[in-house]
Amino acid sequence: MSAGGGKKAILAALTANAGIAVAKFIGAAITGSASMLAEAVHSVADTSNQGLLLFGQRAAAKDADELHQFGYGRNRYFYSFVVALVLFTLGSVYAIYEGIHKIQHPEELSRPIVAIIILGIAIGLETFSFITAVRESRPLKGDGSWWRFIRTSRSPELPVVLLEDAGALIGLVIAFGAVSLTMITGEPVFDGIGTLAIGALLGVIAIVLIVEMKSLLIGESATPEQDRTIRDNLVDGAHINSVIHLKSQYIGPEEMLIAAKVAIAPDLDIAQIAAAIDAAETRVRAAVPTAHLIYLEPDLYRAVT
Repeated sequence: MSAGGGKKAILAALTANAGIAVAKFIGAAITGSASMLAEAVHSVADTSNQGLLLFGQRAAAKDADELHQFGYGRNRYFYSFVVALVLFTLGSVYAIYEGIHKIQHPEELSRPIVAIIILGIAIGLETFSFITAVRESRPLKGDGSWWRFIRTSRSPELPVVLLEDAGALIGLVIAFGAVSLTMITGEPVFDGIGTLAIGALLGVIAIVLIVEMKSLLIGESATPEQDRTIRDNLVDGAHINSVIHLKSQYIGPEEMLIAAKVAIAPDLDIAQIAAAIDAAETRVRAAVPTAHLIYLEPDLYRAVT
């Protein structure tokens, strides 16, 4: 993760969404558009969420103490999980409710051109936020797909911002289309349909985030690539011959705990074993910078006959 857990992307999203929310509420009040109102509530949820992500980063930076001896790094996972819940309850559920209501009781829009203008401006601002999140995420994504990055990232903030911004852009396009169809056809029911579609979209995004953040909050291990790298660097072929077993867990987005039993070559004295363990830890930390806490248990090497 980039410095500060993607703080630049979070701040860009927070600034854009705060401005967009105000504009959308004004537009909803002028036009009476339900899809515009749903998008305004969505922007409020997103703005609150970015604030929660920043608060989570601050809480995670607290020093370890007697009660939390491994530190507070999982605060970033907790607050990212809360973000997903807020997106579902404040964004998705509200929009679905409002959409059903507007479909059952459609209302004429007044001055829909105002909504079109505001939505166009919002699309531009949201595009800026999304591009910033993509730029911040690309070095961490590597050659894999964006979906793989979201599923395998052990740092929560950038996947959250990416999905929120993508959802916001798609939602804005849906709202733009719904208001446009209402203007063209004179049928206000399209506004309700657009609102319902926005709610369903937010629900899908929220569920994906809830699943991923729950997994991180419980504790995920090293990625398969990291696991192979750790094993390769533990073994030196001279003093440590193999890894008997290894377990790992992220206790924070940038702090991994590794516990392993390693097979030591026979006839080493205590000083040589200690030196071999220290050297192995150094190699692993150099290869996997997030491997902050390493506990190695030496065992005797037994050749297979």
